[in-house]
Amino acid sequence: MTSRYRSSTSAGVPSQRSDSLSPRRRTVVKAAAATAVLAGPLAAALPARAAAQTPAFLHGLASGDPLPDGILLWTRVTPAAEATPGSGLGPDTEVSWVVATDRALTNIVNKGSTTATAASDHTVKADIRGLQPATDYYFRFSAGGVETPVARTRTAPAADAAVTGLRFGVVSCANWEAGYFSSYRHLAARGDLDAWLHLGDYIYEYGTGQYGARGAVVRQTSPTHEILTLADYRTRHGKYKTDPDLQALHVKAPVIAIWDDHEFANDTWSGGAENHTEGAEGAWSARQAAAKQAYFEWMPVRPAIAGTTYRRLRFGKLADLSLLDLRSFRSQQVKVGNGTVDDPDRTITGRAQLDWLKAGLKASDTTWRLVGNSVMISPFVIGSLSADLFKPLAKLLGLPQDGLGLNTDQWDGYTDDRRELLAHLRANAIRNTVFLTGDIHMAWANDVPVDAGTYPLSASAATEFVVTSVTSDNLDDIVKVPEGTLTAIASPVIRAANRHVHFVDTDRHGYGVLDITAERAQMDYYVLSDRTSATATSSWQRSYRTRSGTQKVERTYDPV
Repeated sequence: MTSRYRSSTSAGVPSQRSDSLSPRRRTVVKAAAATAVLAGPLAAALPARAAAQTPAFLHGLASGDPLPDGILLWTRVTPAAEATPGSGLGPDTEVSWVVATDRALTNIVNKGSTTATAASDHTVKADIRGLQPATDYYFRFSAGGVETPVARTRTAPAADAAVTGLRFGVVSCANWEAGYFSSYRHLAARGDLDAWLHLGDYIYEYGTGQYGARGAVVRQTSPTHEILTLADYRTRHGKYKTDPDLQALHVKAPVIAIWDDHEFANDTWSGGAENHTEGAEGAWSARQAAAKQAYFEWMPVRPAIAGTTYRRLRFGKLADLSLLDLRSFRSQQVKVGNGTVDDPDRTITGRAQLDWLKAGLKASDTTWRLVGNSVMISPFVIGSLSADLFKPLAKLLGLPQDGLGLNTDQWDGYTDDRRELLAHLRANAIRNTVFLTGDIHMAWANDVPVDAGTYPLSASAATEFVVTSVTSDNLDDIVKVPEGTLTAIASPVIRAANRHVHFVDTDRHGYGVLDITAERAQMDYYVLSDRTSATATSSWQRSYRTRSGTQKVERTYDPV
């Protein structure tokens, strides 16, 4: 059971023929059997084959944005040794695919081919239609007699289907130089995901050594300089797609992704970024366009509106998922304590996207309304923290060391948009809205209050589950203390100052598993033993849920 996505065309997709056989340097804000089975073949077999012959498929294969009748398939072919990502080199190459209902690919339901060219960095997208709802499918690409491994994907349930449950992996903030992507490996090993959500910072833009693990480089990225050009962004995406754990997850379930800032540059806004120097690093417009082009080439994502990632998917009658783009249209961030955070002319969504979101939430006839949201919407006030806690937290969040406790890169810096959206939920009695968030490198479970200053006397309009980072530095990493040290001190203080916050872990890395039934939406939080170890183990930490009709979070004591 996976998602439903309204029909649209994908930018930068080469022409294809299909024969259907059936109906994200300076301040940083943001916050083992299965290994052998899943990661081993992808880590070793593909590069080994590539060394021996071309064409080769060095970057795995993936699927995404499932529909009741379709799925978007992706791969990248290396047609010749010189045709590395971003090189602009290599001949046109015919790439074929097959889709079947069985892993042996004997019952083929779709096949076709397309020409991969240097113009699209030899990436391939095939938008397959005519499939059956809520069905597992298996697919493979081939070129010049060389075949990829077989991957699994799954279509969404029919729009009117009575769906009993959905299960998604949820991840954010995977910095290559800060460690290994073990979260992806552990999600792949589950084998029970309808899809997985990536809530932003799939890649990072920094040069090598500019943002590692507590300042150390665990493994070097490529290119080694900060990425600025189309070739740079393509090369960085290509580097990430060689990760065996990432490849393992992509072949097990479809991804549903949005971008945040590091797919461009730190603290991106519509006209620039904190990590961009106009002129010295070229024009922002050119850098932004390059980042977007590379993203849509390298990710199995359909842009509902050209150049954005906001779109809506549906999962039968159980849930729909509104996915946001909170970087392309936002006003520039203001300094903490600046009263203009309340200026109604400032926006994080842009007018058109906010209207689209409000209309979709109001019109929704599903039990749950999920919102894929790259930065935290719940208010976060830390002005009351003691100085010894405030300073490291302020450093992580990019706040003045002696300033007011707000992170103006998230919805706290755009309060008019937030008030309008929450008022809309209340005025229209829209229930069961759950924001799914990344970015801040911490795990949270929050009510989303209409008035945080009077909460809990005031109402909660929605709930929010925030997942921590896969590898990117969090609070204990910033101050270089043992993991868990700061959470034990800071968490109760943060919660005392923010009574809508039920849970916050400032220190650990990991991922979430979201499980939805008609009665409740539950987030299970999992943590890694060591992000710097390629064989890190995973363990369940805590679980929180929101029961239907309550608009509030509560702890539950068992994972799904």
